[in-house]
Amino acid sequence: MTTRAKENGNELQLQSIDELAAREERIAEAAMQAAVAAYNADDEYPLVETKLAPIGTGTLYGVGVGPGDPELITLKACRLLRECPVIAYPATKKGGKSYAHEIVEMHVDADHKIMLGLVFPMTRDPELLASGWNRTVELCWNELKQGRDVAFVTEGDPNLYSTFIHLARLMQELHPGVPVVSIPGISSVLGAAAALGQPLADGDQQVGIIPATEDREALKEALLHHDTVVFLKVAKVLDLLLDVLDELGLGGKASVVTKVTSPYETVWRDARELRGQELEYLSLMVVSK
Repeated sequence: MTTRAKENGNELQLQSIDELAAREERIAEAAMQAAVAAYNADDEYPLVETKLAPIGTGTLYGVGVGPGDPELITLKACRLLRECPVIAYPATKKGGKSYAHEIVEMHVDADHKIMLGLVFPMTRDPELLASGWNRTVELCWNELKQGRDVAFVTEGDPNLYSTFIHLARLMQELHPGVPVVSIPGISSVLGAAAALGQPLADGDQQVGIIPATEDREALKEALLHHDTVVFLKVAKVLDLLLDVLDELGLGGKASVVTKVTSPYETVWRDARELRGQELEYLSLMVVSK
């Protein structure tokens, strides 16, 4: 298909719509560079050009894909996964697929996508953490700067204890012009309530969503000040949690769910059965008074 355009009163024939679009983009980019140069020349505090996102920079999406059941994903999330040319996901050092990756495979054809496996640093060394995270951000930036949208998939919701939170924050620090958008997802907390057939809160009741840590007093305070508490990632501190529950007379009020709503879901309605046992990483405990 051809189109015609006029420049300085002369009619030009362009070979395609794409060529016309590319020409307009070059003109716009030149205008931007001229504006930056003029601003730098006139202003006491020059504009740092590197902080401007290039024209046509892609958008970084944080896409919540739900707690595990591939059907518990929103229509909007499905649409974006199909539209985005790049899907980023947490990966292991050995190249293994993540839980979120397995969910995504039910909705898109990975062979027609750029699948970007991101290995997140699992260390407390500040230097290793910083370099690892910077490397992860740059992998995404390499796609974004070429105008490709990147959908980073995460279990549950991208704004609740998700790796996307730090990824988005660091992206905005290092490349401030990159648009960042989050797509809500169904949290494992809500999936657990459904699996247990147990409401989390009603009326004026208060519910706490608490990361399970080795801080005994923090665990106790959470239990004392909420009607229902959902402890996340309890595997490493399970016995400690059971001790605190016994101390408060709540030993029979706790249930545990692993890989909630997925085909691998397991439910223990009495958490005391698990004392001394090892649990999956994706395990949570619901304590309802």
